[in-house]
Amino acid sequence: MLLEPVLYAFSGFFMKFSDDAYDKKKNIYMAVMAAVLCGVSIAYLAVTSSDSACLFIAILIGTVLSLKVDSLNHVLALILFLVIIIYIGIPSIGIVTLILCTLAAFIDEVGNDNERIKKLGRGAELFFDYRFTLKLTVLVFAVLGLLVPYFPVLTQPNIQYFQFQTFIYFLLFDLFYEVAGLKFDAIYNGFNNLFRIF
Repeated sequence: MLLEPVLYAFSGFFMKFSDDAYDKKKNIYMAVMAAVLCGVSIAYLAVTSSDSACLFIAILIGTVLSLKVDSLNHVLALILFLVIIIYIGIPSIGIVTLILCTLAAFIDEVGNDNERIKKLGRGAELFFDYRFTLKLTVLVFAVLGLLVPYFPVLTQPNIQYFQFQTFIYFLLFDLFYEVAGLKFDAIYNGFNNLFRIF
């Protein structure tokens, strides 16, 4: 479905834009608007895809546990996401997969912008800057998902394997997250000028 990769990219973009609008520009209005767009996008993905539900709920829990939900825009996006998925419901997900993805997301959040990690060297810093723990976890479940038809023994209760395109979509999410950060000033100024017109 074409909408799915678009929403992954859209949500990654506005997640980062919301963070930077709040942290760098102290523009609460723009940060909240971006957070709402992100929250609605990931909620739609979660209620329509079991892979997305598992992935984004894991990110949500990992972020909360690492105490990174620390601003108004974060809280509003979190509440909006929860309200939508609770009201509409989500597809069945594997609890083991959810736990492992949550652990990976938590490790990434703890390692990101961590002075102790930076002391370990540039490689470790880059690993956590780009949150590779969760990427590798998603890749493993996606590759195992490809192998299930050939190795039925892999099918186990409470373990959910991802479709391989989910890994590609997640990379798309991350790519647009990084683009929003790298080009933030230009994007922010563009949105500012657009809103002035209206």
